[in-house]
Amino acid sequence: MRTITDKGLALIKSSEKLVLTTYICPAGYPTIGYGHVVKASEAKTFAGGITEARAEELLRQDIIAAQRAVLRLISVPLSDGQFDALVSFTFNLGSGALQRSTLRRKLNRGEYESIPDELLRWVWAGGSKLRGLVKRRRAEGILFES
Repeated sequence: MRTITDKGLALIKSSEKLVLTTYICPAGYPTIGYGHVVKASEAKTFAGGITEARAEELLRQDIIAAQRAVLRLISVPLSDGQFDALVSFTFNLGSGALQRSTLRRKLNRGEYESIPDELLRWVWAGGSKLRGLVKRRRAEGILFES
């Protein structure tokens, strides 16, 4: 299976930030590590926090689902930068967002040049435009174009 490169992994890490205790993310979900959403069944496991090594392990496990979604939903050839940008997007928003997005439809029609602008449409959480998401989507757009 195709996997994210170190450059893509670094983008996700810089966007997610490392938090070793459970917190509520801007979308309202209990989260730990590099954006790992804590399921109810995991709450006790993570109650005392985690190590940086465990956060890295969780990130690598969570990225697998995003990689598989990109491979399943995108039918055109992708460079490493394009793949990495889409995995970051999908990791952040979930495979459902990619599946129903205009971004996916345009990309699968070969409209590569429109993707950075499409990424910038996904900067809202809880009804608010978030600067962190704007920064992330710009970085994903730059990576996509690389």
